[in-house]
Amino acid sequence: CTGVSAFSPSSFSPNKSLNSPCLNNVNASTQLQMAEDDFDFMASLNSRMAEVQDRDTKCPLVVLDAMLPRQLMKIQVKNPLLVELVRSQMEKEDPHFGMLGMAILNTGEKINLTTGVEVEIVERPLFDEKDGIMLALKARKRFRITGEVANAEQGWTEARVEYLDSSQEEEDEMEESIDGDRMVIARAMMKAKELTAPNATMENNASLIERWVQLAKEVERQPGQIDDLLLELGEVPPADQPTERAMWVGALINPLPAMGVAMEVRPALLTATSAEKRVDIA
Repeated sequence: CTGVSAFSPSSFSPNKSLNSPCLNNVNASTQLQMAEDDFDFMASLNSRMAEVQDRDTKCPLVVLDAMLPRQLMKIQVKNPLLVELVRSQMEKEDPHFGMLGMAILNTGEKINLTTGVEVEIVERPLFDEKDGIMLALKARKRFRITGEVANAEQGWTEARVEYLDSSQEEEDEMEESIDGDRMVIARAMMKAKELTAPNATMENNASLIERWVQLAKEVERQPGQIDDLLLELGEVPPADQPTERAMWVGALINPLPAMGVAMEVRPALLTATSAEKRVDIA
């Protein structure tokens, strides 16, 4: 059995056994090759899936300022490494990176936070060799660092992160309550509701949020600052989403650029471990 004769039509005569040694050898060889091809394909597929998963959970990090979801930061950047990071992300059509702030301990020591937000570059940056770039960054979802922080091949810092969902956090918190307190989220909701409820101690029964807006407008750095801020933040999240409402309030009372008040609110909200604590901070 040599050459192509084994596969010619005449070789399959009705009188020829399909169990001939020649045919069996061909079938075994073909099956072996197919098995090897399948193994190579699956190995390649698994490798590509691992790369996608790695890319989805690894995030380039920048330590600049603590931001809360919905906040907008506009900043002129001259740092060569950050400029290169932005250029790289734009070329990959992935205009996102992680933003971390710092916390000041009671001892006065400054430490990098391990919780932050993913920011999106919302305006196409213009690169200038002399002046760097002007960035407009919108804070989106929160995350916490879950893996080792290391330098990427290009020089910037990156780490594996877990993105946080407020609803899931609150559900987990209720299920994992150490003392079985099933009212833990209900209390957070009640406190969150007080932020927008009419308050008899305020002029014209204004809510706490309404009163803060009134006072802030009296000391805003430029006319329209608070109105623009409210547009950036959008509608107040409902009271049955206490974490989201707390984050919204924090972004309101500790805006960017800062107004010199409530400076500790953003880091405190990012590091708070329960919905009720987040509302208490706000």
